Amino acid sequence: MAALQREFMALWFLWLVVVFHPTARVYANEEGDALDTFRNSLSDPKGVLQSWDRTLVTPCTWFHITCDPDDLVIRVDLGNAELSGKLVPQLGQLRKLQYLELYKNDISGTIPSELGNLSKLLSLDLYLNNFTGKIPSSLGKLTNLRFLRLNNNSLSDQIPMSLTNISSLQVLDLSNNNLSGEVPTTGSFSRFTPVSFNNNVLLCGPNTQTSCPNAPPLSPPPQFAPPAPSSQGNSVSSIGTIAGGVAAGAALLFAAPAIMFAWWRYRRQEDYFYDVPAEEDPEVHLGQLKRFSLQELQVATDTFSKKNILGRGGFGNVYKGRLADGTLVAVKRLKEERTPGGELQFQTEIEIISMAVHRNLLRLCGFCMTPTERLLVYPYMANGSVASLLRERSSSQPSLEWPTRRQIALGSARGLSYLHDHCDPKIIHRDVKAANILLDEEFEAVVGDFGLAKLMNYQDTHVTTVVRGTIGHIAPEYISTGKSSEKTDVFGYGIMLLELITGQRAFDLARLANDDDVMLLEWVKGLLKDERLDKLIDPDLQNNYVEAEVESLIRVALLCTQGPPVDRPRMSEVVRMLEGEGLAERWEAWQNLEVAQEDPSLQIMVPHNNSYSNYNHSAMDLSGPR
Repeated sequence: MAALQREFMALWFLWLVVVFHPTARVYANEEGDALDTFRNSLSDPKGVLQSWDRTLVTPCTWFHITCDPDDLVIRVDLGNAELSGKLVPQLGQLRKLQYLELYKNDISGTIPSELGNLSKLLSLDLYLNNFTGKIPSSLGKLTNLRFLRLNNNSLSDQIPMSLTNISSLQVLDLSNNNLSGEVPTTGSFSRFTPVSFNNNVLLCGPNTQTSCPNAPPLSPPPQFAPPAPSSQGNSVSSIGTIAGGVAAGAALLFAAPAIMFAWWRYRRQEDYFYDVPAEEDPEVHLGQLKRFSLQELQVATDTFSKKNILGRGGFGNVYKGRLADGTLVAVKRLKEERTPGGELQFQTEIEIISMAVHRNLLRLCGFCMTPTERLLVYPYMANGSVASLLRERSSSQPSLEWPTRRQIALGSARGLSYLHDHCDPKIIHRDVKAANILLDEEFEAVVGDFGLAKLMNYQDTHVTTVVRGTIGHIAPEYISTGKSSEKTDVFGYGIMLLELITGQRAFDLARLANDDDVMLLEWVKGLLKDERLDKLIDPDLQNNYVEAEVESLIRVALLCTQGPPVDRPRMSEVVRMLEGEGLAERWEAWQNLEVAQEDPSLQIMVPHNNSYSNYNHSAMDLSGPR
């Protein structure tokens, strides 16, 4: 009996913990159930939802789902995913949800009224779908909502008056629907909120082309004529007129300084807060680049909120943003101090960089330049950087598989080769590393941040007093002389290959705990020399790799990281070697040179077909930065 009581008390205590613990998994399971129901209501031809596995404890491990530290869903990003089907009421159970992004799909049916329960929602983007029926009046309960885009659907009936209660609205777009009735004129609709009701032919009132039937016609304000002077007292009127004019002139004389001061302050504020460059040459043509206003990018990034930071680097922070049309972007806020007269040169460099167009280079969408700010706008990369997926990935991202790593190596090499050999003038990156290799939705490698070193040092030539780069990736000649060349990028690329193979950081003090070298290049060479290859390959690969391909990448990496810049291959040669052309010959020629110049007793072992081949290396020439 006593044992039964103890078992009952244990179960009772466990129930209390599950129910009352603030981060109870029951809540997360409820969210997982809701999202699983949503998934089952959709058709997914592209397999975007393949990772949505309901057997997992929490949906935070799924792609396109973002959670807070308590494992509660705060973001669902499924825009432009070619999904079809219907929304489900269960989405209203995602109580902490801040962003629901379902734009540019083929979702139909009605908008569930339960979405009005998402009290934390900041952005609701359902545009470019096939929704029908009414706009739920329950959306008026979303008092934190900033962006509501329901345009380009087939919504009908009247605009709910409840929407006028959302005082936080910054963008409201209901255009291209079948809405009817009168546009509300109170609350948030009466103040300056970017709104669009275009192409709703049955709507009437403000911001439409039609006056409502029961409303007075729009007409200009009445013009009042001055009263005609009477025949009597003309002299008195004349005297009064003269006296009034003298008084008005005196008042204007005294008020003029105040008016001029107020105008000066207004102009100062305008220069500070808006995109009014101090210097701009109309002869600089920026092609397809858009020039954004500072206000646009402030709205897009929630005034550069810390929660929107995607990454931090030597050139500044990168923020995730959403433009007024719903486009996701990455906004890089350059942090260096401005120099007088540099605006024109900055525009010129922007133009040069914008002309570098290649599938493996991050495309520049636009820029913003004011006397106080310089910002660059890029497309948002859905899968982040290679570095984040290798070492800092969240539970929602699996490890990079070997074929993907091989694809990343080749794609990034092609991008760098284009910068070196096909741009005029040549563009040198100067900070090639895994953190600057980004991945699009198809995990295609995209080289980012190229040209920023040039932008930020536009007064300098090829010699700079400030070495740009990241420790562990910097070529030795760049550190010692300040001179950079395309071979500087080749060295950084070789280190990036070692990052792909090992999953390790280029510089990591944690390796000291095992008496290993903090520099990745030296650590790899030590493992090769000691035949400890089991320690070299990233354990996250779980032995799922092709040994011959690993061998090839190691060889390419070692060729790229030779000490003398002249001995390193060009990036165009690297591309050919990765494609299977010329690697064996280049490797053999290097080995013969090393044997002739150095003591052949120093050997590094490289795997080949489950055996080892001896390759002689020069410890001096392969030392890299120390």
